[in-house]
Amino acid sequence: MNILLELFVVTFRVLWAFVLAAAKWLVRPKEKSVAGQVCLITGAGSGLGRLFALEFARRRALLVLWDINTQSNEETAGMVRHIYREMAEAAATSRAGDGEKDALPHCDLQVYTYTCDVGKRENVYSTAERVRKEVGEVSVLVNNAGVVSGHHLLECPDELIERTMMVNCHAHFWTTKAFLPKMLEMNHGHIVTVASSLGLFSTAGVEDYCASKFGAVGFHESLSHELKAAEKDGIKTTLVCPYLVDTGMFRGCRIRKEIEPFLPPLKPEYCVKQAMRAILTDQPMICTPRLMYMVTFMKSILPFEAVVCMYRFLGADKCMYPFIAQRKQATNNNEAKNGI
Repeated sequence: MNILLELFVVTFRVLWAFVLAAAKWLVRPKEKSVAGQVCLITGAGSGLGRLFALEFARRRALLVLWDINTQSNEETAGMVRHIYREMAEAAATSRAGDGEKDALPHCDLQVYTYTCDVGKRENVYSTAERVRKEVGEVSVLVNNAGVVSGHHLLECPDELIERTMMVNCHAHFWTTKAFLPKMLEMNHGHIVTVASSLGLFSTAGVEDYCASKFGAVGFHESLSHELKAAEKDGIKTTLVCPYLVDTGMFRGCRIRKEIEPFLPPLKPEYCVKQAMRAILTDQPMICTPRLMYMVTFMKSILPFEAVVCMYRFLGADKCMYPFIAQRKQATNNNEAKNGI
């Protein structure tokens, strides 16, 4: 009798979850504030990481930027400081307009940069310890860093496969283990996993990349369930799975030319704005564009051969081949230039 009662309750909760999800489509939830909170972003030196840093800066978060490239990371920091200065000047102008004659107010918002190779566990742990000592505890962790080898499986050196797995997947374990304990203690925080649509469905030619992103998705989902099981509802998680983003990472990737106008590469700014909206409204998952939800659903219910037929029709089965060919040519040109 008890199990029947529980089944009724579960059914009601499932239906209620559908109602709440539908309501969020109709009524935009209020965005939470991250002002003054420490936000750490990996891979902040370029691409989506840089754009995430700028968006969090506009919301007055205190930024901690990690990247393996010191110069590009400092460039991002410069952009963040420019945003901070503009906000401080705007606040001063506003006060002056209200009749106050105070000088430019002290702005306690700061940005900290650290050169860190997230693919190396000890480097992550040592840098995390520096952050705790020099900045404080991290409230928002954005695991964004990613790499791609750009080789067919049998042509890809083992070292590049290992590197892809380390940066795109294993690094999420190390950063989370470094900063989650304090989040659990405070029952407060937000962990963002920037994965990919290729972590939900795959394509040919990028086996290492797909495996790493599938791993990141699996890690994120399991972590989310663990937090729920521990009743740590103050710690939020958001999984970001964008379609192909026009950052140059997959330059040359092409689907069928007749289909391409309807499914072009995403503008990085659009992708990050959609992701920010999901993060600030505590949305558990965001796929961009929304069509990716349907593709994932179809892949889950259709026979494999049916999926293959759809891929071939869309030109998605070999969409990475032009990209791989370009990477191979670029590699050969560099080797010839260096006399290798």
